Amino acid sequence: MSTPTAARPAPPATASPPERGRVRRVAAVAAGLAVLLAGTCLVAVVRGGTWFTDTALVVAVVTGLGVALQRLPGPVVALGQLLGVLLLLTGLFGDGAVAGFLPGPAAFGAFADHLTEAAAQIDSGIAPVVPTPGMLFLITAAFGLLAVIVHATSVSAGAPAAAGVPLLCAVAVPAALSDTLLPWWAVACAVAGYGLLLVAREGSGRRGTTLVTGGVAVVAAAGVLGLLLGSAATVVGTAGRFAGGGTGGDGGAIGLNPFTSLRGQLTQSDPVELFRTTGLPRPTYLRALTLSDYRANSGWAAATPRPGVPLAGPLTEDPGAGERVRVAVQNVGFRDYWLPLYGRPESVTGVDAGRWAYDRSSGIAYTPRPREEEAWEQTAVLPAPSAEDLRSATGPVRVDPVYRDTTGVDPRVAQITAEVTRDAPTAFDKAIALVEYFTGPASQFRYSLETAQGSGDDALVDFLTVGRTGYCEQFASAMAVMLRTQGVPARVAVGFTAGTEGDGYRSVSTRDAHAWVEAWFPGHGWTTFDPTPLTDGRTVVPPYVLEAVGDAAAGAERPAAPEDGVPQPERRAEAPRPTPEPPPADLPQPDPTAADQGGGFPVLIPLVVLSVVAVLAGPALARRALRRRRLAAAAAGGPGAGRAAWEEVLATSRDGGSGVSDGDTVRGTARTMVAAHALGATTQEELREIVRLVEAEWYGDEPPPPGALAHPLEAVLAAIGGSDGRGWRSWARTLLPRSLVTTVTERLPAKAG
Repeated sequence: MSTPTAARPAPPATASPPERGRVRRVAAVAAGLAVLLAGTCLVAVVRGGTWFTDTALVVAVVTGLGVALQRLPGPVVALGQLLGVLLLLTGLFGDGAVAGFLPGPAAFGAFADHLTEAAAQIDSGIAPVVPTPGMLFLITAAFGLLAVIVHATSVSAGAPAAAGVPLLCAVAVPAALSDTLLPWWAVACAVAGYGLLLVAREGSGRRGTTLVTGGVAVVAAAGVLGLLLGSAATVVGTAGRFAGGGTGGDGGAIGLNPFTSLRGQLTQSDPVELFRTTGLPRPTYLRALTLSDYRANSGWAAATPRPGVPLAGPLTEDPGAGERVRVAVQNVGFRDYWLPLYGRPESVTGVDAGRWAYDRSSGIAYTPRPREEEAWEQTAVLPAPSAEDLRSATGPVRVDPVYRDTTGVDPRVAQITAEVTRDAPTAFDKAIALVEYFTGPASQFRYSLETAQGSGDDALVDFLTVGRTGYCEQFASAMAVMLRTQGVPARVAVGFTAGTEGDGYRSVSTRDAHAWVEAWFPGHGWTTFDPTPLTDGRTVVPPYVLEAVGDAAAGAERPAAPEDGVPQPERRAEAPRPTPEPPPADLPQPDPTAADQGGGFPVLIPLVVLSVVAVLAGPALARRALRRRRLAAAAAGGPGAGRAAWEEVLATSRDGGSGVSDGDTVRGTARTMVAAHALGATTQEELREIVRLVEAEWYGDEPPPPGALAHPLEAVLAAIGGSDGRGWRSWARTLLPRSLVTTVTERLPAKAG
C-alpha cells in the first residue's frame, strides 16, 4: 500500500455523519431541558412539587427515545415517542394495565376518569390547585405531548426557533391562570431553556450568529408577553369564575361546582394550614360561601352575589339573640373570592373595604378577584337558640323563594323524606329527624371520600337508596334538598370546621374543609345542621341538636331507612358496587398516600424502568466514552496517538460487522476493511494515511504530530460507521457494540510483510 505525497484534500464544508449525530443528540437533550425549564412556570398554578417528578420522567422518556431513534425518519421518531408516553401514562395512571404498563380498556377508562376530574378542577379550582391524580395525569400527558412537538420541531425538522411557539404555551397558560406575575426565576428558567435550544443547533459563521440573535429577541418578546398575560388575566376561584366583572352585577350565574375544590383539599396527603383564629368562646364553623341553586344530577351552584354593603358594617340588619364576639383571623395561606366569616357577622375590619362587599341574602363576603388578606377582625353574633325556641318558631317566611325551590328534584326524594320525617310535627323536628337519619346509631350511611357508584337514573336517589356512602358534599346536598321538599328553606354552606386547638389560637387547615346545611326559621334566621357522619371528632354539634336528640332518645326509634312504598331506582344489569367499609372510629378520615397523589404508581416501577434503561444503555454509553477518549488521544498527537487511532478504527469496523482480527498486519487489516465496508477511493486514501502514521509510530518511533490524524480518522470512521444501514441490525449494534466483546489486544501487530 503506497503512501501519497500530495497534500490531503481540505475537510468538506458539510458536517460528517458522526458530527451530525452528535449535534442531533445534543439538540435532543437541549429540547428536553427546554421543556422542563419552561415547565417551572407551573409552580404558580399547581401546589407543591409532586407534579415535577412525573413531568421530568415523561420528558426523559421522550428525550431518550429521540436519541435512540435519531437515525429514523422524523415521523417515525415522533410515533415512537408518543408510544413511549402512552406506556408511561399507563404505568403511572392506568388501571388494569397488562404487565404493569401495557394499556387495555381499563387503562383508557381510567384516563377518561382522570380527564373528567381534571376538567372539573380547572373549572372550579383556584390557582394554585391541588395536584390531584386527575391533574397530575393531565400535566404529565400535556408535557409528554409538548416534549414530542418540541423535539420534532427543533431536532427532526431542524427549526429550533419555531419550537418557541409550543414552549410559549408552557409559559402563557400559567401566566393567564395566575392572579399575580409568574416568579421571576421561573420566567428566567424558561428564557434560558429557549436560549439553550437555539445554541444547541447553532450553525457556523454569520448564520449561527444571526440565529442566536434572533432567538434572543424572540425569547425576550415571549417573556414579556407571558408576563403581560399573567397581569391581565382573571383567575379561577374556589367555585368558578365570575361571569360579570362588577361587584354583584347581573352577569349571571358563576357556573361552578365548589365541591371539586373542597374534595381536593380533603384529599391532600399533607394538610396546609390556612388560618389562625383567636377570640372564639367555643368551636364554631367558619363559613366561606353558601349555595342556593340545586340542579338535578349536577349538584349545587351559587348565584352571582347581589350588590353588597361595605364590610365596615352593619352587615346584618337584625343579628338576633346570641353571644356577641370579636374574632381575630390571621391568614396563613388562604386566597379566594370569598372572605370566611363566623356566625352572623356585624362588621369586619383590617381588609381593604373598597374591594370587598357583603351580600346579606346569601351571607357571603366577596370580591370580584381573588385576594389574600393578611388578617382581619370581625364582630359577630353566635346564635344559641334552644330546641324549644326553634320548635316553636312561627311566622311569615321572609326569605328568598329560591331557598325552597325543588325544581327538578326526583319525586322519590320527597317520598323518602316524608317517610323519614313522618313523626316530626315541626320544621325543626324534621331537620333533627334528617340529621339522625344520616348520623344516628341506626343509620346505614357511612363517611368516605370514595363515593359509591350509582346504578340508577338519579344521583341523589342512588345515594339515598343504594350507595349510602360519601363525604360532606353528598350528605349536605341530600339533607338540604330533603328539607326543601318539606317546605323548609335550606341551603348548603361551604367552609371549614372548627380546626384544632393551638397555643392560644385555633388552627384551621385544608383538612378542615367542610360543607353543612343551614335551615331558616322565623325569628331565628339561618341555623346550622351537620348531617355528615364524621368519625374523627371534627363535627361541631350545636346545643339545640344535642338537646333535641336527647329528648328523642326516650321516644320511639326512628326508621333507619324507609323500605316499603318507596320506588327504588331502576337498576342496571350489573350488580352495584359494594358499600365501602366504614373507617375505624379512632382514626381520622383516610388521606391519600403519596402513591395515591401520584396516580397510584408504586416507587418500584420507575426503579425497574430506570434499571432496564441503564442495562440497555450501559454498553452503548461505555463504547461512546471509550471512543471519545481514543479520539482525543489521536487528535492530541505524540506517543500513543497512533495506537489510539488504530484501536478506534478496529473497534468501529467490528461494530459495523466486519471480521477483522488482531493477528493480521496493519496493512492486511486495512485491506479487509476496504472490502468489508466497500470503502470508496477517497476514503481509501484517508485510510492509507492512517496506516502510514500508525506504522511510523510503531516501527519508526515517530509519533504523529498534533492534528495529523484528526481529519483522516474522522473520514474513515464516518465511512465505516455509515456502511451498516439504518435497520434493526444497526439498532442491535448500537445497543451491544461487538468491539466491547472482542477486546483489542495490547501487543504490537506483526511487521508488515
